[in-house]
This record gives sequence, structure tokens and C-alpha cells, in this order.
Amino acid sequence: MGPETYSHGHHRSVVAAHAVRTAKDCAAYLLPELQPGMSVLDVGCGPGSITADFAALTAPGPVTGLDQSEDVLTQARTLAAERGLQNTTFTAGNVYDLDFPDETFDVVHAHQVLQHLMDPVAALREMRRVTKPGGLVAVRDADFHGMSWYPASPALTEWMQTYQQIARGNQAEPDAGRHLLSWALEAGFTDITPSSSNWLYATPEQRAWHAGSWSERVLQSAFAEQALERGLADQAALERISAGWQAWAEAPDGWFLMPCGELLARA
Repeated sequence: MGPETYSHGHHRSVVAAHAVRTAKDCAAYLLPELQPGMSVLDVGCGPGSITADFAALTAPGPVTGLDQSEDVLTQARTLAAERGLQNTTFTAGNVYDLDFPDETFDVVHAHQVLQHLMDPVAALREMRRVTKPGGLVAVRDADFHGMSWYPASPALTEWMQTYQQIARGNQAEPDAGRHLLSWALEAGFTDITPSSSNWLYATPEQRAWHAGSWSERVLQSAFAEQALERGLADQAALERISAGWQAWAEAPDGWFLMPCGELLARA
């Protein structure tokens, strides 16, 4: 297995989108399980907004955020300091080779991570290794082919086709949400609670935010770089897709539904 490529990259438009995520809107399926004093590992923590929410809920229990990017870890540390959180640690690492002893954490969490991996089953096994007996591995991932929008938009259809090609060219699975249960079973879990939840962008403010993010990402982020380098799109196509996002946002009846699969798997 060769080196992995993160399909989204870390352009400011991507990191900004991740930085507004909260535990409430990204991990509601896990929140009832969290208790003060629990130890938590947040794999692929990015800029740390979900991690910080966990830390507030489980204090004084230690919460560790792990990511491969030192830049986003710096942002995460700044956020934790701004919130006055004393129980957080952020470290660089690899989900396939977690630098922690067996049975270290009560909860190991990964949000929108498995979809970017070449071997999500191996990642789940490693997450399970560092989870205490009876503890939880919690994962949530989007299902790109399950996404739907209105009004019909050739540009958004082209966006979906291009993104699928980019992700699959990275040997990743963009429709990860529907695969989570299968992956967890293959990883050896037997006590699994599956669920699903959606993100919906339908108000003018939600449409403006979602389209604004993607219209920039299509032109400036790793999406653009990989599409151009691999001949999946030319600059004109990227500009057409970007404009299509903005046109969709301006539709008063615009609707974009993003389904996510989620699992609580007990170690």
C-alpha cells in the first residue's frame, strides 16, 4: 500500500469548513455515552472544534486530538487555549499506527475520516486496539452518492462525478457511510449500534455557506489540484462547477441533503 492522499487537502476553505463543526451537529449519536472523567481519542481531529466540545463534556478526563497536519493541530491548540480547556492534548500521528498502549481510551472517535483511507478496516482494528474493554469506537462518515439536491444542476452533477473520480483515484471510498457496518464487522466488532443522520442546507444562510465553501474549494483546494493534474477537469470545467454552486445557492427553493452513516462499536 503506497502513501495516502487526502482528497480534500488543507486549503483554508477546507479547514474553515471543518472548524465550524461541533459535537452536537457531528456526534449527537455519541454524546449520550460521554461522561465526566472519560478518556477520549479524537482521530483526524482537524482544527479541533469537535475535540474541544468533547473536552468540555468529559473534563477532567483527558482528551487527545490526533491529526497528520501540524498546521491544523496548531489551530486546534489555539482553540483549546481560547476556551480555557486544561484536559486537551494534540499530537501528530497515523491512524494505522497509533502511538498509544493497548486499552488506553474509553472512547476512540473519528469523524469523516474512514472515507479518505485506503484501508479503513485496518484503521478500525487499530482504533479498537487502543480502546479499553467495554469502551467505544465511534465513527461517522458521509455517503457522497447518497447526497441529493434540488433544483437539478448539471454543474453539481459534474462536481459529484469529479469528486468520485478524485477520491477513488486515491483508493478511498467516498460513499463510506453505507460501508461502515461492513467494515466494522470485518474488523472484528460484534457489539455494534448503527445509525444515520443528515446535514441539510436549505435556508438562505445555509445555502450561502455551503455553496461558498465548495465554490472556493473547487477552484483553490486539493480538489482543483488533483482534478487538473489527473486530467479529470480543465480550468473551464472547474469554473463552471464553481459558478454552478453559486447559482444553486441563489435558488430560493435550493435544497442539499448530505446523509451520514454512524456507528458505536463496543470493544
